[in-house]
Amino acid sequence: MAEIQFKNISKSYGSTKVIDNLNLTIEEGKFTVLVGPSGCGKTTLLRMIAGIELQTSGQIFINGKNVSRTSPGKRDVAMVFQNYAIYPTMTVRGNIEYGLKNNKVSREKREELINNITSIVGLKPYLDRKPSTLSGGQRQRIALARAMVKQPAVFLMDEPLSNLDAKLRAQMRLELIELHKKLGTTFVYVTHDQIEAMSMADQIILMNDGKIQQEASPEEIYFEPKNLFTAQFMGTPPMNILHVSNEAQYKMGFRPEAAQLSEATKTSNGMNLKGVIITREMLGSETIYQVKNSEQTFMVKSTNRNFKVGMEVHVTVKYEDLIFFDLQGAAISLTNDEISSILMKQQGEKQWNL
Repeated sequence: MAEIQFKNISKSYGSTKVIDNLNLTIEEGKFTVLVGPSGCGKTTLLRMIAGIELQTSGQIFINGKNVSRTSPGKRDVAMVFQNYAIYPTMTVRGNIEYGLKNNKVSREKREELINNITSIVGLKPYLDRKPSTLSGGQRQRIALARAMVKQPAVFLMDEPLSNLDAKLRAQMRLELIELHKKLGTTFVYVTHDQIEAMSMADQIILMNDGKIQQEASPEEIYFEPKNLFTAQFMGTPPMNILHVSNEAQYKMGFRPEAAQLSEATKTSNGMNLKGVIITREMLGSETIYQVKNSEQTFMVKSTNRNFKVGMEVHVTVKYEDLIFFDLQGAAISLTNDEISSILMKQQGEKQWNL
């Protein structure tokens, strides 16, 4: 296991700065996920840990050791790439032991490592097969096994599941979670998929434009977003955001699943709106409704599938499920009385806008 520290890290490509004075600590033994839109800097950070990219300024420490100018092979890390980077002409065994041979590991030790690792990842029956005869998930396991035999202090994974179909991705997510539990090693995983981040991470680091937007557990980052970007990036469908015109200007958000639909008005300590269902998307146990109210449209996720397109409905959101942001996008804390006052004035003036 190893802790990773970034101290005042900046990275530029020519005149383009992609990361600016970033400070971050990745805790040892945790499954940490770097997530964000394309071009946000997450893969650059991963490659800097590996030593494939060098920072323009600042320092990187792995387990307390400054590795800022240390070659990739001496950093005690192993990286699994998006395209697996396995050798098609070699057998599964050949792919896994290739690095061990280069490092002059004895044949007995190689056999011991290969047997142990392939048992963990379920590849033992396929050791003499070529990668082309295996499924996408099995080829991904070859890449994992090849990284594991190095017994690194840190596993780095760059969108390793993006080439798999949806069903296999879900299966591999579970396998990676189990693998992390067995190894107890520091995992750093890069993805643009917030579902992967939410389902796998002990700690999520959400990035945008080379800056950390929020660093927190999946629960905290979902239910207590610190800013508007986090609120809208995490969640499917994303958080509904409405502009509130009042003495002070706010933006107000609520998760689609926090809204309750009914055919009649319900009295509650919360926001009450009336609208018409304009679309209905059935997702099995849940249904996503798009509701239009005067000038606004928002999404509601419900386990009740009995509402139909064209129906007039009432939407209720409890005060504790409303999140307010200032016009700069930072989350702000308001009491229930303050929220009630804002909503009463807003609904009275009918100034709801997206």
